[in-house]
Amino acid sequence: MFPLYDENPTRITPYFTYGLIGMNVLVFFHELSLSNAQLEEFLQQYAVIPQQLTANFAGEWTTLFTSQFLHGSWWHLISNMVFLWVFGNNIEDRLGHIKYLIFYLSCGALAALCQYFINMNSTIPSLGASGAISGILGAYLIRFPHSQVLSLVFLGFFVTTIRIPAIILIGLFFIQNVISGFASLQVTANMSVESGGVAYWAHIGGFVFGIILAPLFGLFKSDDWQ
Repeated sequence: MFPLYDENPTRITPYFTYGLIGMNVLVFFHELSLSNAQLEEFLQQYAVIPQQLTANFAGEWTTLFTSQFLHGSWWHLISNMVFLWVFGNNIEDRLGHIKYLIFYLSCGALAALCQYFINMNSTIPSLGASGAISGILGAYLIRFPHSQVLSLVFLGFFVTTIRIPAIILIGLFFIQNVISGFASLQVTANMSVESGGVAYWAHIGGFVFGIILAPLFGLFKSDDWQ
């Protein structure tokens, strides 16, 4: 399932959602312009490298934020930006521009820390906006659980669109990440060599912190309007 748009109107133009999407795209195009050696150096500087963060947190903490604007592939970028486009606008509408940006970056940083604690000595770069976007999904779930989200559904070679309640679409996302997250722990425990992959614990952490932080930022103050 892949979301296309939700049914909730907004009262304000989601400038910061658009801006975040634009920044992620621009940074990705910059990544594409780099040679392999330059890209490796770029990621070493701006992605979260757990081993480096452990050794020098005071000098590396900014990567908890800069890593949110890096992506490893076209699909990584596109899938994240579609979720941000579909769900971010209504959360920005409810929180307001500035609080929304702080909320987004905070969820992303806390999500990166959750992934970091899984293997604090890893040398594999951790990057992507998915932790921050998972925070938005957590906020959306508790604010608009029954909203209908038009989604693409792939049934083999057949593709169709259906409306799915947010509680089901986002709930399935969270359950899948929890299952995969615990499975990844077992795989890591049985491996002698590190390998990269999806940062499931960043998704889980971002989602949980989104649920916790969004009400504190005023998510439900506009309950008189919908």
